[in-house]
Amino acid sequence: MLVAELEFKIIADTSFDQAEQGIRRYLEKLIFQGQILGREFPTYQAKDSFFSRVVLPQADALDKKSHSTAGLSALEQLQQVGLSYPKLTVLGDDLMSNHTDPCPSHSALILFCSFSATNSVLYCAEHFAPVPLYQAGRSSGEDFEPLVRWQLQYQALDEIQMQETRVLFKSAEQSVQGFYSGLNQQGYKQAKALSKELNKPVYYYLYSGSSADCATEAEKKCPCCGADWKLAQSWHGLFDFCCEPCQLISNIAFDCQP
Repeated sequence: MLVAELEFKIIADTSFDQAEQGIRRYLEKLIFQGQILGREFPTYQAKDSFFSRVVLPQADALDKKSHSTAGLSALEQLQQVGLSYPKLTVLGDDLMSNHTDPCPSHSALILFCSFSATNSVLYCAEHFAPVPLYQAGRSSGEDFEPLVRWQLQYQALDEIQMQETRVLFKSAEQSVQGFYSGLNQQGYKQAKALSKELNKPVYYYLYSGSSADCATEAEKKCPCCGADWKLAQSWHGLFDFCCEPCQLISNIAFDCQP
């Protein structure tokens, strides 16, 4: 992934508030399309331009073809607030991010989320590397706002339950670990809808951190249909369970692993 800077040149009379709103609107649409990653985008004014620092999954992430319908509209609205189209300058590789999956197409995807990752929650099932949302194959022109908002909720709860000194630990753990929690039901619904839209498997990862009985942990059943789902060999060194009919994957509880 790449650290980059966007320059919005002032091309007509504008105010700071108008420019801020226009830039914020455009960056938000890029977030919801997976074209820029993270939560914070330092933006400043220097002479006759505004500059925003962003992280891109790929060098061509801001090509017009990658924009959603809402993103293209926000791009055009920049001129209405006196700003030019953004000029992109790639500053270098982001050393703290995962590498984007190199596949031009994907036969299956994994919806995987954790508090520490800022990249896309869609992963190539073959390489287990993040796939930019705009490359998922959606043709409707809609963005991924519901999925990105779900990701933010998941990461907030996951971070709480991962802390050593934990506040609201049980409720946070139950949210990320329980299949029938509101959080996981939202995520699973997103995965199923994407699978139907893209006409390919989209496996949903169900996190498992603790277990009531480590001795029987490997024998647990699929929480969705109750079938046996233990894999003979772990997938990507992480997933120990996979239910193909339910498109659900999970791991032996981390507390039960050596």
